[in-house]
Amino acid sequence: MPDTEAITPRRVDSATELAAAVDGNDRLLVAFHTEGCSACAAMEPVLGIVARETETPVVTVNPRDDPVLIEEYQIESVPALVLFEDGSPVRRLAEGFVGAERVIDFLD
Repeated sequence: MPDTEAITPRRVDSATELAAAVDGNDRLLVAFHTEGCSACAAMEPVLGIVARETETPVVTVNPRDDPVLIEEYQIESVPALVLFEDGSPVRRLAEGFVGAERVIDFLD
């Protein structure tokens, strides 16, 4: 059975927690969101599907909880997805709501 952390999105609340998650995974999908964002809320089940189908660990973070994240990761709109590989951001997707198939394609 796969590691449950790899198949269930996990929430982090600060830049420190995000840095630990990035450092602890060779590959990680980070979903930046905000409370009250309907597109962000609609992405929650999509992220679960993506995590299960790809076994890519997924974390979610609200950059308003730690505003340094907004500048550090250049978050101009949410939802924003950032793929990290070996500790570095390598790809970004910020097109509003996208379905699971689009996110899985983004990861390839």
